[in-house]
Amino acid sequence: MAESPALSPASANDAAPPDAQAPLAVPPARGAWSLSPPENASATGDRIDALLATNHGFDLALAAVMLGWLLLAVVRFRGARKVAPDGGTRRSRAWVLGLALGVFGVVDGTLFLGSERYLREVLWNFQVPTEDPRTVRIQINAHQWSWEARYAGADGAFGTKDDVVTWNDLRVPAGVPVWVQLVSTDVVHGFSLPAFRVKLDAIPGRVNQTWFQAAREGAWEAACYQHCGTSHYRMRGMLTALSPEAYAAWLREASLKAVQAYDPDDTAAHWGWVWRTP
Repeated sequence: MAESPALSPASANDAAPPDAQAPLAVPPARGAWSLSPPENASATGDRIDALLATNHGFDLALAAVMLGWLLLAVVRFRGARKVAPDGGTRRSRAWVLGLALGVFGVVDGTLFLGSERYLREVLWNFQVPTEDPRTVRIQINAHQWSWEARYAGADGAFGTKDDVVTWNDLRVPAGVPVWVQLVSTDVVHGFSLPAFRVKLDAIPGRVNQTWFQAAREGAWEAACYQHCGTSHYRMRGMLTALSPEAYAAWLREASLKAVQAYDPDDTAAHWGWVWRTP
């Protein structure tokens, strides 16, 4: 368990954090009334979308079968005489039970195996960010009602003078694994990147982690999916995927500013933890 980090009003950037009520920097590709998931900006998001598509396909097929059988029964037996229900014969009960188990095995078995494969190969596969030397590591401190992010500066170590701290402003390089470790200082929050198919609970006293990879450059919303208080609706940030060169330039400049603004007596600004490796 990790101690909950203290809140920090400090930031390594001179720029003001994005306004939580401002419109998105890049309008979403799909409107609010679309039945499709949010646009996929993740290198692995197609795996989740494929699972959803499979699930919806099963839903449509089962609905069609049930409605078809209902219509057939209404038409075929509309003139049949009324009889007292007796639970059917042993053979009919075995047939119904076998059919139900077969449908359960095919539908739920397919979805279970697909989900397990995604967990093993993507979501819980921290070997990918661990072994990639380009991996960007970010510590996120969630609190009412904002996201505070910490990046290791030029020295590559957390808890030093050149750490870069931002508010509601996440920046990552496109095409590179991004490893996020997340805590909360007050209540349970939900870190959500809809365009990256990422959802992760922020829990006081516990470090949770996930990873993702931006497939292209752009800007997308970072939201809270847990109702965390009266201003929950304002807990909104922006994730911007830059080119690796632009990201390196931004981090280098922000790290230099952090060293200049470092105050050893501002203990509230020195939150963080030793990086956890699964």
